[in-house]
Parts: sequence; C-alpha cells; structure tokens
Amino acid sequence: MAARDASTPTTARPVVEMSGITVDYAGVRVLDGADLTVHAGEVHALMGENGAGKSTLIGALTGTVPIVAGTVLVGGEPLTPTSVADSRAEGIATVFQESHLSPQLSVAENIMIGHEVRGRFGIRWSRSRERASAALSTLGIEDVDPRTPLEELSPATKQLVAVARAIVLEPRVLVLDEPTSSLDEAEAARLLGVVRRLRDQGVAVLFVSHFLEQVLEVSDRMTVLRGGRVVAEYDTAQVERAELISKMIGEDIDALQALHSERLEHHYAESGRVTLRATSIGRRGTLEPTDVDLSRGEVVGFAGLRGSGRTELARLMSGVERADHGELWLDGAPVQLRGPASALRHRIAVSTENLRHEGIVAELTARENIVLALQALRGWTRPLSRAEQAAVVDTYLHALHLSPEDLDRPAGELSGGTQQKVVLARLLATRPHVLILDEPTRGIDIGAKLDIQRRVAKLAGEGVAVVFISSQLEEVVRLSDRIVVLKDREKIGELSNGPGVTVDTVVEMIAAEMDGLVTGDDA
Repeated sequence: MAARDASTPTTARPVVEMSGITVDYAGVRVLDGADLTVHAGEVHALMGENGAGKSTLIGALTGTVPIVAGTVLVGGEPLTPTSVADSRAEGIATVFQESHLSPQLSVAENIMIGHEVRGRFGIRWSRSRERASAALSTLGIEDVDPRTPLEELSPATKQLVAVARAIVLEPRVLVLDEPTSSLDEAEAARLLGVVRRLRDQGVAVLFVSHFLEQVLEVSDRMTVLRGGRVVAEYDTAQVERAELISKMIGEDIDALQALHSERLEHHYAESGRVTLRATSIGRRGTLEPTDVDLSRGEVVGFAGLRGSGRTELARLMSGVERADHGELWLDGAPVQLRGPASALRHRIAVSTENLRHEGIVAELTARENIVLALQALRGWTRPLSRAEQAAVVDTYLHALHLSPEDLDRPAGELSGGTQQKVVLARLLATRPHVLILDEPTRGIDIGAKLDIQRRVAKLAGEGVAVVFISSQLEEVVRLSDRIVVLKDREKIGELSNGPGVTVDTVVEMIAAEMDGLVTGDDA
C-alpha cells in the first residue's frame, strides 16, 4: 500500500485538472468526458485494461492527442498543448512505454538533449555531463559512465536513462507510462524508491502500470477507466483489491475464483495418456538434464525465478533450441524437433516470451497473422482460399473476444493483449496436441489475461496438453494440474496441484535448500 498514512494531499488546488476530456479517433469515441485531478506531492495511478483510455488521457495532457472537448488546467492556468514540447514548457515531463532515445548518442547527450548547459562558446559538455551524472545518481545508477554510447546499455538501463532525462528537467508533473515493463524486480524496486522521493519533494506523479502490486505499493490515489470513461476513483490505502479489479474488467472478481474452481474440478487424472515425454533433456550451460511428462488434457505449469531454466526447458521441448543431451518422445515414439516448423508438423505449437521478435509479424495485419501458421503447414503451393481464411479468423474472433476493427490493422499497432490473442489464435488454428505458452499474459490488462486463462482451461478440457509459464505464480497455481519447479537451471521437484497448494507452497520450495526439498509425491 501507499507509504504515507495520509493518502489525500492537503494542497488547496490540484496541479493538474482535466475536465470532460473527449477524444475521437477515426470517427470512434475513445475518451468520453473523462475527469482527472493530480495534486503536488502525490503518486496518482491510472488504472484500466488495454483500450480503457489511459494512454489517450496521457496524450491529451502531453499534447500528443487532440482534444474534441474538455479543459486542461496546469497550476490553475489553461493549457492547450499541441506537442510534447508545449507540455514540457509547463513543467510536465513524460517517460513513455517505448522510450524515445537515440542509440547513437551517449548517455549524457540523451539525458541533456535540448537542455544542455551552455556558455559563451556553445555547449559546456563537462557541466552537461555533471548534470546527467547527478540525474543517474538519483536513480541509483551512478556507475554508468555518461559518456557511454546508449546502444551499449541493457534495455533495463536504457529505460532508467529515459527516466533520468525526465527528472533532469525538475518537473512539477512527472508522467510515467509503464516505466517498469522492462525492469527486473530489483530495478523496479529502485525506480519505485525514486518515485517516492520525487513525490516527497512535491512532484505530482502520474503513474501507469499493469503491475498491480507496484501500483498498490507506490500510489496514493488512483483513477480507474473502462471503455474511455472514468468509472471510479480511490484512495489507495482504502481500496479493496477485488473491487478494484472488478471495476477494471467490468465483471465480478468471482469469475477468477470460478476459473480456479473449474480447474480443480477438471484436475488431471493420473491415468491420462502421456503425449510428450522429455527424458534427461538438457543443454550445456543452459539446462541440466531434466525429465518431464505432458499428458493430454493436462496443464503443466513451469515455475521458477528469472534464470531458473523454465523458459530454456520450454524452448528445448518445443524445438526452438536444440538439446545436446537427452531425448524427446511423442506418443511413445522418439522424435527430433529441428525447429518450431518441425514441431508444428508434429502438432506441437509454441508461443515464446519474446512476442515482438518471435511471435507477431508486425507488418502483417492481425488477420494475416492468424492464418500464417496454418498456411505454412498446408504449404505455400496450396494457398488458403478467402473463404477458408475468413472461417478460421471468424472462429477465433469470437472465441478470444477479438475486436473486428483490429483484424485489418498492422499487428505491430495493436495492444499487447490483442497481440497475445492473435498469436494464440494462430497456434490454435493448427489444432495442436501440445501447446507451450511462455509468458502469454505478461504486460497485458486483466481482462485480456482472464480471456487467455479461460481459453487455456478450455483447451485442456478438450484434450490438449498445455505448458503454462508465468512469472506471476498466482496464474500458475490457478491454472495448473501439476507444477514443475525449477531453480538455478535445473528441475528441483514437482507439485500435484490441489486445495492445499498455494503460491507460498511454490515459493517455499524454491527458497528451500536443495537437500531439504520435497517433491509432489511427498507434499
């Protein structure tokens, strides 16, 4: 929850007052009379699923989205921004989800661009680098040399550089749009600490994140949007989590609990036929030799911390990477998978965690992406007819609650949740016997997560063997019949899921000493 006891600021007038904000896009109303107030010295979270209007409301404040109706006041003065530069001039700094940095420039040049320290003879680079270093130090990354080319940094450090560029302006309003999406747990914790310090210095922080725990930890107030409208405003310290989620997705939180109950009722039967078996499968430097069985009609969760080997095991079992040890058996016969295409021919479909590079073909439309794998299986000399394509797309349009308006848009322009659904539709169109999903719900809104989780449960009920990997252990426990637990690149045990298995059960297993571990048979 919020760190301070008093979640409602005492400032007489908000720094930001947005009233009746209305925005149309291509003839469609995407924001309908939205109100927002943000005070100095508070972290205000914008909550809602993808498409709720969060980014549009931010765009209306920062000048990237034209307003049809409504007013924006900053510090009590009317603001009609037409660009990010206009909003910056009023003390509003923004860190977008996709950071707009220049990889060819140095860290200092990226941080200070447009605000370099100048003297009689031009830019004073030594003083500019000092200011950049001070901003980096505030973020706890003082070990980064400001002269380093940005392209040499990790994605997480680049994101922190984007934040440093915002705070070097000493803004009175800081807008953070998914600032922790590329950060690991330690890096995210560091950034949230910076957010708290800026708040305590009187900065108004507008915070957008899909990570619910982070929002509850760092925010003081929150505004919830759904379908382009504001549906609730809460003091974070007083909000009930179930009510918050219900407001965001527009349906009762009982749906999640019902899904868990359905999975327990379906619970995998020991007599289930093994369809994919890995025996001593491994790869030097990647994964120790591991045994795993997958049965038809079963969801097997792979659980572990980042670097535990859960993704590596999935990639070896699906042919994305080649094992140098062990064997794979499919329906009782040895099989060699020479890549995802080979796996697909054996009715094994895989969605990797790197969706943008290994999943979505950004330039193709959603419709074209959905039929891509099925067409590849059929062969390019036998193209699917338009009627066949339409039938496939129509099936998953309804099954996965896709929007018809998204089908002919380039997939790269779609929200993360819609992209995940498109990839899932593509895999399901091949009618797989084994489906391997690595982080299928990461970074997407709660409504889309629920759609995907429901579909996974339905697939298991139809006899598909499913591997489900998620860094959110709640999801793994909710959906899985069995949980394979990994640590330090090796399997350390299995848990047969049931009423007594909780997230704490998995966490304790991961935290235990190797000699003290229990397997699912002992639990």
